[in-house]
Amino acid sequence: MVEGGHRLGGSVSVEGNKNAALPLLAACLLTDEPCTLLNVPRIGDVRVMAELLRGLGAEVEGIGTTTMRVRCATIRSDEPDPRLVGRLRGSVLLVGPLLARLGRATLAPPGGDFPGRRTLSAHLQALRAMGVRDEAGGRHTFMAPDGLTPASFYLEEASVTGTETAILAAAAAPGDTEIRHAACEPHVVELCTCLRGMGVEIEGAGTPTISVAGGARLRGTAHRLRGDYIEAGSWAVVAAITGGEVEVRGVAGSDLEPLTAVLGRMQVGCEVEDDRFVVRPSRPRSVRQITTAPWPGFPSDMVSLVTVLATQAAGRTLIHDWMYELRLFALEQLSGMGANLFLCDPHRIIVEGGRSLHGRTLDTRDLRSGMALIAAALAADGESRISPLETVERGYASVVDRLRSLGARVAVET
Repeated sequence: MVEGGHRLGGSVSVEGNKNAALPLLAACLLTDEPCTLLNVPRIGDVRVMAELLRGLGAEVEGIGTTTMRVRCATIRSDEPDPRLVGRLRGSVLLVGPLLARLGRATLAPPGGDFPGRRTLSAHLQALRAMGVRDEAGGRHTFMAPDGLTPASFYLEEASVTGTETAILAAAAAPGDTEIRHAACEPHVVELCTCLRGMGVEIEGAGTPTISVAGGARLRGTAHRLRGDYIEAGSWAVVAAITGGEVEVRGVAGSDLEPLTAVLGRMQVGCEVEDDRFVVRPSRPRSVRQITTAPWPGFPSDMVSLVTVLATQAAGRTLIHDWMYELRLFALEQLSGMGANLFLCDPHRIIVEGGRSLHGRTLDTRDLRSGMALIAAALAADGESRISPLETVERGYASVVDRLRSLGARVAVET
């Protein structure tokens, strides 16, 4: 329950990048030595991935804390728990390490946001290039009885998780693998950094061509996760939409540039210095168009939040997310709050800003639109009921407590 109309202010710290935590946990499967991850986000998706590892035979300590220790001395199954796989898109990242350790992996259809619209094509392309045979049915069965083989290939899509699957598999393939049209996002770079600490030779991280010299026996490592720039951007929108002033700590300024560039165009006052990101009281203005793009473009994960911000910006903004059409459908609920929206097609929405929002009952259909609807409720007159909260907690730790720390009037129904 959110009572809107209150200006927020104060300081909030972000934890590690959600989209880095999942591949790093999967990477722990590549070695039988202990690995320690620091600044781990205390979120639902990480808990699910940790339980998946436990189900495979790993020893996992520190679930629900920011420090996790994982040891995969013995792997007793090649099939991650189908019930948990159905809750987490990132479960597909376990396939490469399982093939490396056991020569076989069986995976139920992965869940998460928009499961029916997010295919495994990039993952399959990479794995097949490295000698993996697969059989599709109710579940995918992957086989590499003679081990993974190095390869040189071009990914038809610069998929983040597809690139990460390719890197994890290449780390175990004895020889040189080259991945072209690779994703360049910071969390892909972070996976490469962690694997280097485990003994993998990797070049080109952060560029479209990544070279991996794999096959060595990997050692355990300790790695501290970088701050989550999407979470930082979310708190920035919460501040801007309520006319407040919020300091966000724990994220690198270089990771924030695609976000602050758009916020700056919308005349949101931002200040970035080291790991400190401050949003000043502002009067947002519309911009002609905001379009998503692979890194270092504006991230699709911020589309829902910037759409809500545009409802309070004077003027008209066209928002184009060519990657995931269902994100925009979830925002049609804003019309019932008084927003002036026109959904052109599944990928484009026109927002006429400057309209007052009014509280109502809202449905968190996916992680990012769920946080965006909380932001809308904070800017609205009256009270809003938003559920289920668990959808948002998949990617935002202690969201209710942190909103309260900034002065939001929020209650949780039991």
